[in-house]
Amino acid sequence: MELRQLRYFCAVADEQHLGRAAERLGLRSPSVSEQIRALERELGAQLFHRTPGGMSLTPAGDALLPEARRTLAAAARAARAVREATAPVRACVIGVPPGVPPDLPRRIREAARGAPLRFEDLPSGDQPSRVRNGDLDCCLLTLPAEDAGGLVTAVIHDEPLGVLMAAEHPLAARTVIDWADLDGQELLWFQRDLAPGYHDDVLAACHRAGWRPRPRIVRARRAIVLAELTCGDPVVALRPAWDTGPGLGWRPLADEPPRLRYALAWPGDVPHSGPAGIARRLAR
Repeated sequence: MELRQLRYFCAVADEQHLGRAAERLGLRSPSVSEQIRALERELGAQLFHRTPGGMSLTPAGDALLPEARRTLAAAARAARAVREATAPVRACVIGVPPGVPPDLPRRIREAARGAPLRFEDLPSGDQPSRVRNGDLDCCLLTLPAEDAGGLVTAVIHDEPLGVLMAAEHPLAARTVIDWADLDGQELLWFQRDLAPGYHDDVLAACHRAGWRPRPRIVRARRAIVLAELTCGDPVVALRPAWDTGPGLGWRPLADEPPRLRYALAWPGDVPHSGPAGIARRLAR
């Protein structure tokens, strides 16, 4: 019994017509018919009822069909395993949200110790489903992250937020900023669907501290953030210290600042040593 015979048999069973099956297989009808008859001789049973209108399975054909499908599927899996074992090493695809610390992708590459990596720019809110679907091997989530069920997470970055503002802003004259100093200031903020958990967590921290700012929603682009913060309005952003630059000033918050944390996340039900090793080395 040959795999090609089982493949021809399944095609004829699906099409219930020799000519259509041969066309689907890219072969001539006599070639398919010859192999079907050879299979019947080997098994000692007629597999099809042949009529002018087509071909239908006999009881013996009905019994063979599920076994033939399982055999062909097992053969395909075996071939795929060999291809994967002999193929060049595939790059580990990591989803990265916008606004990460500038040195974090470099640190991830160093922790990968030469293993090929490819970064894909994606909002945190879109990443968990992409990992579960297999589009990404792992992702860099802004914590706290919603919809991370089924993923293993390891925190690899944690730092406090402070107040980012125009260099000429009145609060820039202070060394440290109290929450009460922020009364009357708008908060330059982002759309919730980009990172829902982090969005809500930071606003909740503001409210607990007694500051209920009116968010000014902008796209997370450097030029837009700079233009908004330097427009002369009473507006500030909550960002880590590394996000400052020309025309801007950054000051720490005096009491219980919210934190910016990132976790590497990968599927919990799929063995994958790459992300786990990277996370362990970054944690150290």
